[in-house]
Amino acid sequence: MRSLRFALIAATLAASTAFASPTAPVNGVDYITLAQPQPVQATGKKVEVVEFFAYHCPACNFLEPTLNNWIKKQGDNIVMRRIHLPFQGPADPEAHLFLTLEAMGKLEEYHQRVFNAVHVQRQRLMKDDAIIEWAAKNGLDRAKFMETWNSFGVTSKLRRLQTITANYKVSGTPTIIIDGKYVVSPSQVQEANKIQDNNQLLQATTQVMDALVKKAAATK
Repeated sequence: MRSLRFALIAATLAASTAFASPTAPVNGVDYITLAQPQPVQATGKKVEVVEFFAYHCPACNFLEPTLNNWIKKQGDNIVMRRIHLPFQGPADPEAHLFLTLEAMGKLEEYHQRVFNAVHVQRQRLMKDDAIIEWAAKNGLDRAKFMETWNSFGVTSKLRRLQTITANYKVSGTPTIIIDGKYVVSPSQVQEANKIQDNNQLLQATTQVMDALVKKAAATK
């Protein structure tokens, strides 16, 4: 009986490994499905894709070029949103920066510049004062930046981030949510498919995302 039980366990583990495939992802293996799907902002046939990220996260920085290329490839198939995970709590300075840039209409221009400042120039943008000083030194009008930073709209969104994060059950970055319910991350894809090469991991992650967008679109 003991040997049979171990044989069954081994067979189950082998089956899980065998069926893991980024081009045909399996729920609970390559990705998970939220028990309570979240509302989406996409309309019509478009599929909402949300990335939970953090500026200080090395994996997010590494994923960024591939993710941007994937977004371009998907084109009108998707509506893309980014949410900065509030690692430091309800007043997270990095999330505050992201929301301020977004409100100013400067996100497209400055998003990659923040990543470069943190990961290439090795600047620590983890406190309010450091971020405000960086913004002023990098071409943003200090008065306008501070006005937006302290605005009701930005501070309200900042306070809501922890609730949003909890609703999506996200605890780490980068995490991708597709159609408000399918959750995938490079770390899960790596574990499911036993991938060691980083470039292969990027490709496999986008393959899972491709499949999940197609799966979601089929229900529209």
